[in-house]
Amino acid sequence: MAFQLPELPYSFDALEPHIDARTMEIHHGKHHNGYTNKLNAAIAGTDLEGMKIEDILANVSKYSGGVRNNGGGFYNHSLFWSIMSPDGGGEPTERMNIHKAITRDFGSFENFKDEFSKAAATRFGSGWAWLCVDGNDKLSVCSTPNQDNPLMDVADCKGTPILGLDVWEHAYYLNYQNRRPDYINAFFNVVDWHAVTKRYNDANEGASNF
Repeated sequence: MAFQLPELPYSFDALEPHIDARTMEIHHGKHHNGYTNKLNAAIAGTDLEGMKIEDILANVSKYSGGVRNNGGGFYNHSLFWSIMSPDGGGEPTERMNIHKAITRDFGSFENFKDEFSKAAATRFGSGWAWLCVDGNDKLSVCSTPNQDNPLMDVADCKGTPILGLDVWEHAYYLNYQNRRPDYINAFFNVVDWHAVTKRYNDANEGASNF
């Protein structure tokens, strides 16, 4: 199999009460697993086997809808699990490069949080909110529909995602029902800023994360 479902770096209930165990179990074991299996089926027997997921997404307009949707689903969820932690929350410390970059580009952490939360809350239907860094080391916030992301050549916003929030209803409906803003607020209690900082540093070095 070209791509494998990554194991969660914590137990299903580790992010409670902010993200409940049942949602995590279904989200990872059913949704993410489904995207992974369908991506492998979509690329089986093609030149895409053996390619990095970032390289596939960078030219996704050349490929089928199955590759776009499931490749995005695989990448997005892999990132999502990795930037949360039961020891997360709060805001990055002043010593972290990501804190310096957020302050530089948004004025303050609160300004960034407000902009990110607005992007997540106003994404119509299903999609994702992102914090990205571009090739000039500038941070930006945007959102994408469905399983698209800023690595894709079809995306309206471009950059390397270093923080992402899933706002599909399957990510929060069991616990929050239609209260997406409550889910967005809860998310900031589990963000692992050490992981986000590493992604920020890696992006500046051109490193692959998966």
